[in-house]
Amino acid sequence: MNASAHILAIVGATGTGKSDLSLDIAGALAARGMGAEIVNADAMQLYAGMDIGTAKLSVSERRGIPHHMLDVWDVTREAAVADYQAQAREVIEEITSRGNVAILVGGSGLYVSSVLFDFEFPGHDDVVRERLEAELAELGPGILFQRLQQSAPEAAARIDEHNSRRVVRALEVLEVTGNTAALGTLPEEPVYWKPAVIVGLQEERDILTSRLDHRVLKMWEQGLVDEVKGLIPAGIERGVTAGRAIGYAQALAQIAGTMSEAEAIEQTQSITRRYARRQVSWFKRYADLQWLPAGDKQNVAHVLAALSL
Repeated sequence: MNASAHILAIVGATGTGKSDLSLDIAGALAARGMGAEIVNADAMQLYAGMDIGTAKLSVSERRGIPHHMLDVWDVTREAAVADYQAQAREVIEEITSRGNVAILVGGSGLYVSSVLFDFEFPGHDDVVRERLEAELAELGPGILFQRLQQSAPEAAARIDEHNSRRVVRALEVLEVTGNTAALGTLPEEPVYWKPAVIVGLQEERDILTSRLDHRVLKMWEQGLVDEVKGLIPAGIERGVTAGRAIGYAQALAQIAGTMSEAEAIEQTQSITRRYARRQVSWFKRYADLQWLPAGDKQNVAHVLAALSL
């Protein structure tokens, strides 16, 4: 293997087969006498019990390959990328110290970037955050997003108006630091934390849209609503991040009776499609990324070649 590459990152939109490719590559490395361990970079898979709606691999599906950064947070915990960065990097240091390859897998662009590159996080203020959360509950996300558009239109253009957690975070950073220039963006010339090879999976938009719509239907068929009901005693309704996750927020609304099942599914499909487009836009900014066609049988060989194997 290329001795300078400490990390292999597999990125791309949701539904492009990143997990399957990571398992195939780990198997191919094992066949060459090399160990590999997988590190999750999907924000929602960090939460314990959130399995169906995040397409989290079960233990039996992991082919005996060690997986890290799964089920590490309770559903009441608010996501903090800086905390994830510290934990994931510590895990990767341990993996590489064992002489194994660390395979970073996920579609959460900010989380992936926080590991791969030197990445600083803007200021935080608990008092400001608490006030903004209270305003969100009282006024709704639309009003806060309009405020962000007026105060920082460039930041608003990078954020899904339905992602109230990110809207609140942007307003917090704006108030604490006076600008949002560093919020959720890559530096113009990103510097790698450690040498890495990055591959991205891409799919034709029409094919991906159909696949994602079907995937959402399958989530409901597999019992997402029952999964969410089981998480209510654990506090998912209070979870600032988990309770607003795609699919989970809609399932909670269905349980509460404010949405029908059809409405919950339709909204989840719409938000998922929009999220996938934002994922692609994020990763297109990676200058060193090698794009591969999703599902191509030659992908493992291409990745091994990129790793100089």
